[in-house]
Amino acid sequence: MGNIQDGKIDWDNLVFTDNETEIQKYLLNKGNVLFNRTNTIDLVGKTAIYNGERPAIFAGYLIRIKVSDSLLNAEYLNYFLNTKPAKKHGRLVLSIAVGQANINGQKLKNYPIPLPPKLAEQEAIATVLSDTDALISSLETLLSKKRQIKLGTMQELLTGKRRLPGFTGEWETKNLAEVCNKITTGKLDANAMSETGEYRFYTCAKEYYYIDYYAFNTEALLISGNGANVGYIHYFKGKFNAYQRTYVLTDFTANPIYLKIYLESNFKNRINTEVNAGNTPYIKMNTISEMEISLPPTLAEQTAIASVLSDMDSEIEVLEKKISKYKQIKQGMMQKLLTGEIRLI
Repeated sequence: MGNIQDGKIDWDNLVFTDNETEIQKYLLNKGNVLFNRTNTIDLVGKTAIYNGERPAIFAGYLIRIKVSDSLLNAEYLNYFLNTKPAKKHGRLVLSIAVGQANINGQKLKNYPIPLPPKLAEQEAIATVLSDTDALISSLETLLSKKRQIKLGTMQELLTGKRRLPGFTGEWETKNLAEVCNKITTGKLDANAMSETGEYRFYTCAKEYYYIDYYAFNTEALLISGNGANVGYIHYFKGKFNAYQRTYVLTDFTANPIYLKIYLESNFKNRINTEVNAGNTPYIKMNTISEMEISLPPTLAEQTAIASVLSDMDSEIEVLEKKISKYKQIKQGMMQKLLTGEIRLI
């Protein structure tokens, strides 16, 4: 069920067979549309098109749709079945048994599909959406490359394997408490937040909230001390407040951005070995204070490394936002083009 994602087939984590009977019975042909007939309520009805990328058969929880090429464009159908109107119809007709939602073949045959009067218009719509998909895919490939480059750069710069021009001297290893003179926690319950608050309020979430009053006015790293995001790190400089299970690190003798980047790269390994499990996983003060940090000998080199890696983060963030924007544009195009609200000229 996990191999159908966003209208496409994900070719990772495949299961293989050499059973000739199954292969003959379930072999896919280019242009077949695959409909996920059994899944959770939110995921039932996921659809993808098979474009002949590699020989494949389909599993029993899928319905194979063979379209009549003279009446319906397979790409058009795939795009439509992934729209909100199609998913809304699916929720109306699905049945539930043993905690799973199901849409059988007969119900699928009765799906209302808005069609342009000519096949050529279906093909034109499918081409526009396919071109948009290709653009998004190219940006996602670029994003993956940039992330890999950043990872490699981090592994070199945060260990001293590669030095930036103009810097020499021996690196040293210190505990976090040696380069951060104050490690404390907030004092508030999570429900202290206020929608109309003036100051940032950091809990153990990845997002920050707002509150009416502040307890800190400084440059700080804030580390989530428990919950699903345990170990997540924020950086902030200014007035803020914090939840009682959020660790607040201040009064640095090392560059705090360097420390943040180093912790984001290495702290998870320490958490995985020391996290206290239970209903809510959490970390103790010494998990943070005794964390070993590899440091360049000068603050200037720490700052230079932090600048290089922060610039790479900014490039990645810009690209992520661009991809998100194009995905939103594509969704809007699908809603309008696949319902006839907007016609191609």
